[in-house]
Amino acid sequence: MGKKSVFTVRYQRLKTQLLQARTAAGITQVDLAARLGRPQSFVSKYERGERRLDLIEFLEVCDALEIKATDILEGL
Repeated sequence: MGKKSVFTVRYQRLKTQLLQARTAAGITQVDLAARLGRPQSFVSKYERGERRLDLIEFLEVCDALEIKATDILEGL
């Protein structure tokens, strides 16, 4: 089993893909946070790697961005 860290290559790819999906959709961190019912700092922290998303949070982010979680996972 791999390390549980925001510094792994795989996790870096995950956060990059989520950031790219958000910016491609023209959605700001503030807008995404509002869709999630969370503060903007939540989005900022996971995008910068200060915070790790759990599975449920990842799925919620994908839903809020209107993207398929499987598309993101296939890119890992």
